[in-house]
Amino acid sequence: MAPTYPGFSDIAYPEVFDIRAMPEQPKVLKDGQLKDDLVRQFFEKGWVIVPEFFKKEELDACRRDVEVLVDNVANVLFENGKIQDLYKDKGLFERLTYIEADFPGANIIMHKEGKLTKAFQDLWSNDRLLNVAEQIIGPEIMGHPVWNLRTKTPQNEASTVPWHQDSAYLDNDSYKVLQLGAWIPLLDANEQNGCMEVISGGHRTGKMARHTCCWGNTWYVVMDEKDAEEKLQVDMENDKVLCPVPYGGMLLTNNMIPHRSLNNVSNEIRWSLDLRWQRPENPVGFYGLKEGVMMRSKKNPVTQINWEGFNKVDRHNEQDSIRKDKDQLDRFDTVIVGPWMKKWEMTHTNRHTERLTENVEVSWHKT
Repeated sequence: MAPTYPGFSDIAYPEVFDIRAMPEQPKVLKDGQLKDDLVRQFFEKGWVIVPEFFKKEELDACRRDVEVLVDNVANVLFENGKIQDLYKDKGLFERLTYIEADFPGANIIMHKEGKLTKAFQDLWSNDRLLNVAEQIIGPEIMGHPVWNLRTKTPQNEASTVPWHQDSAYLDNDSYKVLQLGAWIPLLDANEQNGCMEVISGGHRTGKMARHTCCWGNTWYVVMDEKDAEEKLQVDMENDKVLCPVPYGGMLLTNNMIPHRSLNNVSNEIRWSLDLRWQRPENPVGFYGLKEGVMMRSKKNPVTQINWEGFNKVDRHNEQDSIRKDKDQLDRFDTVIVGPWMKKWEMTHTNRHTERLTENVEVSWHKT
């Protein structure tokens, strides 16, 4: 009998993710809300591209904040002798690449900084965006504790994410919760610079395919394609859909749809944000490390989002608590570990997995 791992489950909740979960749609659409056919596609296929959604100034503000974040990392590295040049003459879409060449892993440091800037907060809680979330999960909306600024420098393994389902990184309680994700590129995203691909309809069985850990020299889990075809009832080749998204648009997905990001073979950094929402009464599935943040409520109207409370807990610091070298960390550490590494079979070890404490206790059913 083959060994089982905590991520395996025969229990499925397809009704949470398929067309049966689609809320009744408003007769009169609020600002930004999608037409019925796009909402229906989200539930039937598990994804939908909205090509023109954000105002230019909304995303331009995010670009400016990214420039500040890159500048902060560059200054810290320079002041500590890690890089020999600040590369101030380079723009948003090349500067981190030059820094990365001087100090490999600079993009991981950027990822681990996890600073939720004012522009990112404003985008995540954008009224028009929450109106769309309302169409999919209803009027009670909480931001999920896992969000990301993706630092996809060219030809970089650490920013090329293999096939996976998002809940493969979360605890098993997430298998019964619909989580809405928005992938928002900060430039025109295409096949060359590493846009997303999805396996259309791969959410409909409500099942989690087998994943293994860890892919290449990264902290990523990777989905077993053969198991996915059987368990998710998909054809990995014929159901694959390339998802280019123009600047100003977004890709909406759920947490059970298989997807990946392609390698960036362009000369520019493909910056993007991924943001998530769910209903507040459901578990977030993040191992008890961090809770979500309320953004909208019909029952108890949110007059002010508690960003301060949300930002007090650094999820990367919490993840580092299960490292065997947690007492020797510094700001220049480029290793990422997380409880998902204990959830799946370890078929490949690397510098990330080697830092994982062997006897750490992890709960697979914890909010």
